[in-house]
Parts: sequence; C-alpha cells; structure tokens
Amino acid sequence: MSTTTPTETPVAADPGRRPLDSEVDVYGLTHPGKVRPNNEDHFLICALQKRMQVYNTSLPDTSILGGNERIAMLGMVADGVGGAAAGEEASRMALEGVTRYVSEALRCYYMADPVHDEELIHTLEEAALKVHNELAEATREHTELRGMATTLTLWLGVWPNAYVLQVGDSRCYTLKDGQLTQLSRDQTMAEDLVEQGVFTRDDAKRTKWAHVLSSAIGGPQAAPVVRKFEQGWGQVGLMCSDGLTRHVSDEEIKQRLMTTKTAREGCEALLQDALDAGGQDNITIIIGRTGPKPAS
Repeated sequence: MSTTTPTETPVAADPGRRPLDSEVDVYGLTHPGKVRPNNEDHFLICALQKRMQVYNTSLPDTSILGGNERIAMLGMVADGVGGAAAGEEASRMALEGVTRYVSEALRCYYMADPVHDEELIHTLEEAALKVHNELAEATREHTELRGMATTLTLWLGVWPNAYVLQVGDSRCYTLKDGQLTQLSRDQTMAEDLVEQGVFTRDDAKRTKWAHVLSSAIGGPQAAPVVRKFEQGWGQVGLMCSDGLTRHVSDEEIKQRLMTTKTAREGCEALLQDALDAGGQDNITIIIGRTGPKPAS
C-alpha cells in the first residue's frame, strides 16, 4: 500500500473489489532475540498466482493479456522447538511442506466452485497433518532431530475471505475500527485448563503451563484448526511468534498498529518493543495492510 501525503487524495475503495498488488502493504522479519544463540523461527509471505508464460508473440504489450492474476496471499509463521538445528529444521520443513500442499489445494479450489469452500478448509487441515507425519518420519530416520517440533500459524487470504490455520501458540490478530482481535487460539496446556475452568486467563499466564504446547507439528499430538473470516478494506493483520507476545501486551500491539504508517515500520517498532522488554526468545512478526491507491 502506498502511504498518503497531505497532497494526495486516496481513491475510494469499492468494498467488494479485491485490492490490487499496489494496494497491499505486507512485510515480515525475524530476529533471534537477546538471549537465544540461534533463531528457530521461520516465516513466509507470498502471493499465489494464475500465471501465464508468453514464449513468443508479435504483440507490443503482453501485460494487457492478464494471466498473472493474484489468486491469494499466503503468510505463515513457524516457531520451532527442540533446540538448535532441530527446531530450525522443524519450522523450515513445516513452511516448505505446507506451501506445496496449499498451492495444490488452491488449484483445485479455483477449478471448483469457490463459494463452497469446505473442501479447501479440509485440505488445509490435511496439509498440516501431512507435514506433521513428515516430521515424525524425519525424526525416526535422523536421531539428531528427535524431539523437534514447531508451531504453525497460517493466513490464507482469498478475497473477500481469509482462512487461519492454527497449530501451537504463534498468533494471528486483526485490527479493525480500532479493535484488536486475536483470531487464533493458543494451543497450550494453560489455555486448555482455562477452557476447563481450572484457571482464569490471567492466572494461567503465570503458570508453568503457559508456554507448554498441547498441539505442535511433529510433537506428540497435532490438532490443526482452521477458521474462516471475512476480509475488508482498511484492516491490519498481524502474525507473530510468542517471542513478541510474551513481552508486548495486546494493548501495546494495538497502539503500534494504529500509529505506524507502513507494515515495515510496524514490524520494526514491535521488534524493538520486544527487545527492549528483554527479548528472551526468537521474535518473528508479519504485518499486512490494505488501502486504496492515491489519485494520480
């Protein structure tokens, strides 16, 4: 998204129109933090496209032919566990594997009726489970990787809908009309005990179970959950590993998203907030914004 200056007049966005590539501002970064010697996080941002490759033509301008239409925006954060190479390998394998399966699923989705997306939701869950099994197989073949696992939080934007896949405790938020909402649910022992009524949410944050995963790709159990949401103009999306949220509160996140002008500025500001508060874990942040192009 282009940021506006006082002399620029934004073009009003048709609520039903999908944003152009130039109207999507997205940025991501990852940092090892101030304590950990290595970074076990990985992230990915990509556009999935219907692509046409012109090999030869007499036409003067092939750009008007189309064929490079954006089908979807995909963002993922994976926070590896298992120590050193094992955690980094787990998060890398998760992102690479899920990207392959999601690309295949979207081709099938667009050949079918996209209004009926139950199959897409099921395929996203299956993609996570397939990668979970691949990690389990890798640990059987390579003893040095035993114990590796990873969280996986995925945002798939197929305008006007978005699908959030959750395994573990990395998070996905959206900011709309000044309201910050966590779209994902932490899959931790503490959160499970909150739902059972054992702890209040505030009490759970102070227990030893707060960062113990009850579900992880490659762990003893993976329980992927996909939720569907509606996208809209002017929303701000955030995905992050718990290296951010263990140091920066939801209220502080909201203020940063409301006061920073670009995705990159927001990522860098939140990273610095986490580092200033201790930076005890790897920190990964993705921010995405949409906004109409300024009038020329």
